[in-house]
Order: sequence, then structure tokens, then C-alpha cells
Amino acid sequence: MTYHKVSGDQRSQYLDNDDLQATSLELEWDMEKELEEPGFDHFRMDGRVHEPVEETQNTDIDLEPIQPSASPKGRFQRLQEDPDYVSHYARTPPKSNRCNFCQIFKPFCTAVSLFILGILIGYYGHAQCPTSPTLSEPSDSDISQDIIKEIRAEDIEQIFRDLILLHGKEDRDVAMKILVQWTSFGLEDVQLVNYSVLLDLPSSSPNSVTLNSTGECFYPTGQPCNKETPKLHSQDLLYSYAAYSAKGTLTDEVLDVQYGTVEDVLRIQHMRNISGKIALLKLGHLPLLYKLSLLEEAGFRGVLLYVDPCDLPKTHNLSNKAFMVSLNSGGDPSTPGYPSIDGSYQQNRTNLTSLLVQPISVMLARKLLSSPEKDGENEACQPLELPASERKILTLNVQSLPTYKTMSNVIGYLKGAVLPDRYVIAGSHHNSLPSYSNQQWAHSTAVMTALIQALMRKVKKGWKPDRTIIFCSWGHTEFGKIGSYEWAEDLKNVLQKNTVAYVSLHDPVRGKAVVHSVASPSLQQLVTEVKKRHNFSCLGQEKCMEANVSSVQMQGDSDYFINHLGVPALQFSYQDLTALETASFLSEVLFPVYPTVSKELDFSFSLHESIAKMTGEAILQIATSPVLPFNALDIALEVQKSLQAGSSLNFDRLLTVAYALRESAQLFQSDEMRPANDPMERIPTRVRMLNDVLQNIEKNFIVPQVPPGFYRNILYRLDERTHQFSVLLEAVEHCKLHQSNESIQAALSKVLNTLNSAQVSFKAGLEVFEAALVGNK
Repeated sequence: MTYHKVSGDQRSQYLDNDDLQATSLELEWDMEKELEEPGFDHFRMDGRVHEPVEETQNTDIDLEPIQPSASPKGRFQRLQEDPDYVSHYARTPPKSNRCNFCQIFKPFCTAVSLFILGILIGYYGHAQCPTSPTLSEPSDSDISQDIIKEIRAEDIEQIFRDLILLHGKEDRDVAMKILVQWTSFGLEDVQLVNYSVLLDLPSSSPNSVTLNSTGECFYPTGQPCNKETPKLHSQDLLYSYAAYSAKGTLTDEVLDVQYGTVEDVLRIQHMRNISGKIALLKLGHLPLLYKLSLLEEAGFRGVLLYVDPCDLPKTHNLSNKAFMVSLNSGGDPSTPGYPSIDGSYQQNRTNLTSLLVQPISVMLARKLLSSPEKDGENEACQPLELPASERKILTLNVQSLPTYKTMSNVIGYLKGAVLPDRYVIAGSHHNSLPSYSNQQWAHSTAVMTALIQALMRKVKKGWKPDRTIIFCSWGHTEFGKIGSYEWAEDLKNVLQKNTVAYVSLHDPVRGKAVVHSVASPSLQQLVTEVKKRHNFSCLGQEKCMEANVSSVQMQGDSDYFINHLGVPALQFSYQDLTALETASFLSEVLFPVYPTVSKELDFSFSLHESIAKMTGEAILQIATSPVLPFNALDIALEVQKSLQAGSSLNFDRLLTVAYALRESAQLFQSDEMRPANDPMERIPTRVRMLNDVLQNIEKNFIVPQVPPGFYRNILYRLDERTHQFSVLLEAVEHCKLHQSNESIQAALSKVLNTLNSAQVSFKAGLEVFEAALVGNK
């Protein structure tokens, strides 16, 4: 666009003064108006020199009035673009071309010189001045390490000492103490959640076993009934019972069924008539509820439970101790499958079995089996058994008091800053047996509380996790995981949609020989990486490092989250070597454990510190990683491994589906997970979809019905010794009892449906990602 400025001297030869003033004012007014128009940003100064037009002799110059611009591009640009536009005003020719050239060249040289000088000053000034360091945001791993360093053994010890002072307090009092402690550390949203539940409490007098041949009466510990019950630990004697057992008195012959497996039951059936008899049963190898169901189905009416001395932990002497067990599979027995909220119908289910069940000590078991005590500690252990030729008649007296009581859970929320609707749940439990000398709960709660303390120190400095962390201290775990079941049933729909993982802190220190890690297949890689980053202080250092992460049934309150919600779970704990090398499922019993024994187990609390740090790091990785640290391919590999472990069954069809599942998981892992782990390739919507698939994949492996005590989530094996799906193993055993393949076919169908469901989920996830990718294009 060209703008011509006409001088007053030139125009004076054509216009008188009045016209000159009017025209000048009009030009000035139009110029101001033009500068206000939106199209003025198109205006450019043109440095071209225009040649003068030929002068005309006609003095009647037709001056077109300058009109306001109607073009959106502006008046001057419109005139420039008009091909018929010719200026009516000529300027006089320049007096000297050389003069004009000098006038242009001087400013040009000056500008170039200043530009070069500015570059030189900037370059040398930048080279001599040190660059100021750029402040970068700390990474998630750095923040996690800062938090982990804040977990100290002395803090855990102090918290533990404060908790054991609550011995003898009621459940609500203990829960309130925990709530106050969590709040004092800065956790703002802490709630006390109460439910009215049916408990089966011990009777006012101990249960007893009487030898009819001699008339001798014994308490469950082996103490004679004709002597005054010792006042010391008398409550422990009352709590030597089986909660939710049938009540009454039974007199009949006792039969030794060893561990109560299918083979043991078949052996006894071939030898004796077992209808109405009392079974002498060892704990371990299989879930207690499953073994009781076999005995009940076979026709037994009573059961005496004991732990074989070869299976007892060597950390302390328990041979003269009876114990408590619960026959409740989970939740309030009076509200099966639904929460015990106000207005709920409560069923009359005080007895969860028709069997009279009574735990006894090793001392009493030896008396019943006429087995002498072993004098030498180094003598080889011999399992107890009743001679086939020996017959004994017993009278079993079992009593308890079903009572409705209010139980309390402590629930604390640390809200996520990015994904507050995604939950990482960490669970421990607190004491619900005020008169029972068991301090194991205090280890669990102390580790949880120390972890909260370390986290809140960072939160006070402005940090928050991406996902919400929910801290839970469950009540009445000893009676069948009642607190966790009721809360999860109450919030089932929300938790099923939003829960990402469950991290268990149930009994973190049970020994000091080896670190035992249990995790769902999708979390095994994370757990392995966490273990490698921590130094262990335990007796079997080699076994500490060599211990693999396994997917086996774990004790504690993770049950509902694994088997009903399909949530991935993990747990770290220190174990005694005997517990891993001998019978499994001994964790179902609750022995009285005194504070002195707990202190001897880990007097420096260094083991507690290790568990707290490993658990804390796992929680933080799940809560802060943009992409969930789950491995989809490990699930498919675990399925293949379980089917290839060897069996008499034909797994051809299952193996075909398992291979297709592996292919889909591998494709999902490579095409979707690997790109998402690259920060440069993360698209928020795709990451959210990816996390939803990872979060929900284990829900496909839940079967509708399983034998009592077995996990509904088939990804979890029974124990370290079994490598096949537990439902298939049980179906084979069940076939031996009933001489029918129907149970096997039903179990095969259940497994097939779960594998197919998982395969469909992976394929659907890939199709959604492809559709989203096409849509973005």
C-alpha cells in the first residue's frame, strides 16, 4: 500500500487558501479515522520512488472528495489494489538523485552498524556471564524416595508401644485412638464407620474335652478341669474356641483324619463307620472351611483341631497353647452379601456349620493320642497320629454366646490431585478382642500409622499424589474379616468402578528369616522391582533375595477386594522359614502372643521399617504413575503356566484360548502400553482408556462359585506348592469322592469362560484405541 504526502507548496499553485485549509483538514480527519479502522494492521510504508506525471495546462482540476473507506482491508490498501486508480497529484522531480541516494544510504549504514554491534555485545556478554541454573520440578521417583526416607524404625516402635497400652480396651476405643493419631499427623478426612454385626463370643466358662475311659476332663490348653483355672491369662483360655461353631455336647469315638484331605477321608471311610463320629484334624495344607465341608459331608458331627508340632513356628513355644479360629468366610453372618446398615434384614445364622468344632493344644492332642513328650529339642520331629488299633471315646462340650455388637472401621482419605476418583486402598486391622493376649494387630497398625506420618510430612509442603490413597484400619478381622466386608459391600458399586489396587499390611512381621511377597500377576513385576531396591536384614539373606513373588491366597482383609471386586492386590511380610517349608494355611489360627515375644521377634524394629518402606514405595508408584504399573502380559503368562503344570485332564481347548489370550496381551503391551510410557507420546484420553483396561482386567477371572475357603479369583493358587488352578485341582479331588466327571466338566467350563472373557476385554480395548486413533486423524 502506498501513501503519498502532498506538500502545501505544490498544492498552493492550484488552490486558494480557503480550499487549501479545507482540504488539509479533510485529509487530517480521514487519516485519523483510517488509523482507527481494524484494517490498519495491513498498512505498509512503501519506499518506492514514483515518477512524476506530465503536467497539464488545465487549471480546472477535478478533485475527488476523499470518502471513508468501505473496504475491510482499509482505505489505503483498497486504493492500491484498484487498477484504475491514478494519483491526481504529482510531486516535483527530485533536485538530485545523488542527494537522495546519500539520504537513504546513511541511515542504512547506521542501522547495520548498530545491529552488528548489538550482536557482538550480546555474544560476549552472554559468554562471560554464568547462566543461571534452571529450577526443574522434582520427579515422582525423587518425591517417593524423600517420603520413604522419612519412615524410621524408632517412629514405628514408639507408635507400637502406644498401641499395646490399649490392651483390654473395646473396639470403638481402639478405633478412636487410631483416628486421633492419624488426624494429629495431618490427615484431614478421617472417618469412623460403624456397623452392627453378629459376633460369636466365647462363653463364660471354658469348653472342655473328657476322656470317657478315665473320666479325665481337660480344658483346650490341656489343663485338667478339676484344678482351679489359673487367673493368669484366663481370658486366653476362654478364647480357645471356634467362632460360629455349632453348640452342644457330643459323646462318640474320635477318629484320626490327619490333614483331612480327600485321600484321608476315603481312607477312614474304608476302615470305619464315620457317621456321628468326632474327627481329630490337623490344620494346614488346605483351607479349614474346605476340610470341614468334606468332614460334614462324610457324616462327622464333631471336630477337634490342632497344629502338628512339626508344623508349629519355631519363633516361640506354642505346644501348650490353644487358639482361636473363625468359621466365618467373610462379613456379618446375619447379612450375607449385603451390608449391615440401619434397616437391613438380619438373618438368624448363629451356627455356620452343623459340626461341633473345638481347637486344642499340642499338649492335649498328645494325651488323646497317647503320644509322649519329646525331650530333646534337636530330635527329629515325628508327626502325631493315632494308632489304628486304638479306640477312644470322648465327650465334647462346646458353648459360645452369639451377640450383636457395634464394630468400627477407621477410614482416612488422602485425596488425589489429578485423578481423585481412582483409589489405592491400604489396609491394616486393629484389635477387636479386648481380653485376648494377641498383639499382632499392633504391628500392622504401627506400620500403617508410620507410613501415614511420613506421607503427611510431604503433604504439608504442598505435595499430593495423583490418585486418592485410602487408609483403612479394619475392625473384627478375627471373626471373619467382618469390617472390610461390610465397608466394601456398603460401597460396592463405587469401589468396583474406582479402586485401582489393594495393598495389605496384615501381620507384616511373622518371622525374621525371609521376605515373603504375594501379588496378583499384574503386580508381580512392580513388587520384584521394589524388592530389588531395598536392603533386607533377615536371617536367610540368600533366600531373602531369591524368594520369588507368587500369586497365592493371602491372609487378611484383601479377600473381598480380590474375590468380589477383582482388584489387583499385593502384600509384603517377613516370614519364618518353617511357615514356608511346612504346611500352608496355618495363618488361619490365632494364637495368644504376648508383647515380650513380639519384641524378641524384631527388637530393633528394622524389619518393620523394611516392610513399611517397601509397602510405601509400592503404594506411591501406583498412586503417582501416569500409566498404572501393571503388566498385562504377566497375567497371560501366569494362565499358561497354570495350564502347563501337568494334569491328567485334557487342556487342549483351554491351551488354545490361553495362547490367543497371550497374543492379545502381547499386542496390547507393545502397541498401547509402551508408547504410553513415553512422556512425549502420552495423550491424556488414551492414557485414561489404557488405565481403565489395566484396572479391570482381573475382574474377568472371577468365577461365580467355588468350594469353601477357595478364592473365586482363579489367578491365585492355593499355596506355593500348587501350580494349577485351584478350582481344577479341587474338581479332580471331588471326582474321587463321588465317582463322577460332572464336577470336572463344570470346573473346566468356568475356567474357559474366564479366559474367553479376558480375551474379549483385550480385543475390545485394542478396538477402542484404534477407533480413537482414527477419530483423532
